[in-house]
Amino acid sequence: MDGFQAYGAGKAGGAFDPLTFIRQPQTVVRILCWLFSMVILGCVANEGYVNRPDSMEEFCIFNRNHNACNYAVAMGTVCFLCSTGFLALDVYFPQITGVKDRKKAVMADIGLSALWTLVWFVGFCFLANQWQVSKEEDNPLNEGSDAARAAIVFSFFSVFTWALQCLLAVHRFRLGVDSVTLNQDYVDPNQLDEATPTYE
Repeated sequence: MDGFQAYGAGKAGGAFDPLTFIRQPQTVVRILCWLFSMVILGCVANEGYVNRPDSMEEFCIFNRNHNACNYAVAMGTVCFLCSTGFLALDVYFPQITGVKDRKKAVMADIGLSALWTLVWFVGFCFLANQWQVSKEEDNPLNEGSDAARAAIVFSFFSVFTWALQCLLAVHRFRLGVDSVTLNQDYVDPNQLDEATPTYE
């Protein structure tokens, strides 16, 4: 392996190939994370706030707890932006020539993926709990129920997609460490032959 392969980078400076990029496992999983965050954000922002037939005041569909809706909207928005940023980084990643810079990018991917796994696990538990204790009399027309269930389900799926993204980043990190270690330990056999004195 040459130094340009460290931390999962292809040949540095090579042309961007969209088909190869789309087929990479980390790209597929990253796009899923991006889509799930959009679904959660859309469900809660569009149908997460309802009102009773006899009142104009809107409240959160999750047990009238505005914190639950705020959490889902905030996390969906930030996760969407984070996924978009990392997709852009994945496109630019093969152009990064410095091994240290690639290592930092991969380590940031590991850290943020692990953080998002935790955030979505907490979000899934929070939304599922608040939905479970919601009262029927607060939403007699059952408005937004499908959107609330979709937000809970996609929060659950997000836990696994971000955990998988973290594992892929760890795998990429290990490949990079092995590549750099191999390159540092490598000695050209021709140089050994030249350095060894010959006796005639």
